[in-house]
Amino acid sequence: MRHLYFLVPGTGKRFHCGGLFAELKTLRLAQQICFAEVVTYDQREPDTLFLDDLLQQPGLDNSIFVISWGFHIPRLAKRLRGQQVVYHAHSSGYGFSLPGDVPIVTVSRNSMGYWGQKRPNGLIFHLPNHISPEFTNRQQPRDIDVLVQVRKSSSYLLNQLVPALEPHCNLVKLEGFVDDLSILFNRSKIFLYDSAEYWALSRVSEGFGLPPMEAMACGCQVFTSVNGALADYLDPGFNCYKIGVYSTGYDCDRILAALQTPNPIAMTPEDLKPYRADALLPRLEVILAEINHFFDYRAKHSADIPDLTKPRLARLWLQRTAHKVVKKLGR
Repeated sequence: MRHLYFLVPGTGKRFHCGGLFAELKTLRLAQQICFAEVVTYDQREPDTLFLDDLLQQPGLDNSIFVISWGFHIPRLAKRLRGQQVVYHAHSSGYGFSLPGDVPIVTVSRNSMGYWGQKRPNGLIFHLPNHISPEFTNRQQPRDIDVLVQVRKSSSYLLNQLVPALEPHCNLVKLEGFVDDLSILFNRSKIFLYDSAEYWALSRVSEGFGLPPMEAMACGCQVFTSVNGALADYLDPGFNCYKIGVYSTGYDCDRILAALQTPNPIAMTPEDLKPYRADALLPRLEVILAEINHFFDYRAKHSADIPDLTKPRLARLWLQRTAHKVVKKLGR
């Protein structure tokens, strides 16, 4: 197994977000299989490798650089050309392309389908994000009726639905960073999540949608949007409820009714198994073995499958159209 270097811009508070934490969880899984460590490239940090320094070292033939930060991918891929690079794809829709010799590991089937269409001649794998052990139902009393995470929430959720709910239940808005969300999820009966507007404005997709799954793992009922990769695991009416349906009143009625139900719906422990370490580790081991084999092959052989570039697609369209015309005239 080659050494893995997981590239992130930094790990300090300035960079704290779901994508960073998900990437670091994948790093820790990889460390149970092979040598892997984090490398920063925008901010130097104590006791952490910095990309500028690492690229000056010899022997990088035995290394793989794992890149993941969406908007930084084009410049990182260009800078690392000639190295062995893997793209760990979270959100999709950034618009960039990658050469066929860069394997892609997607965190969702939604992203896998995107890259399978956009870059069909490359190596693509699916490795879901890790739901760590603290996200579990502790079977404790729940003193919060409705929990709302303000970040990424839609204007409808914050400005219409929340004010309509507040007189009728104990609603808590989470506005800052929390070290351990699992504590709040275990205190809450219902979690509201509506990210479709946020991602539409960002012009990229919801890459995985960790909060709804983490909430359900803690036994919390979820009212949520089902955009992007959320559709990988959400099943409205069976493990969650769809939010933002028809009117504020309709949403309110369903949320208040769910607070009273004796049979709350959520993901079961069995549903969550594919996202736990016991399932992800053997999967990651297979993926890393395939990627290592691919780079061994690439070192000795050249590619001969053409990319689906815009000029090639235009030529193929013209050829197909001309063939149809000739066929029609020949009848």
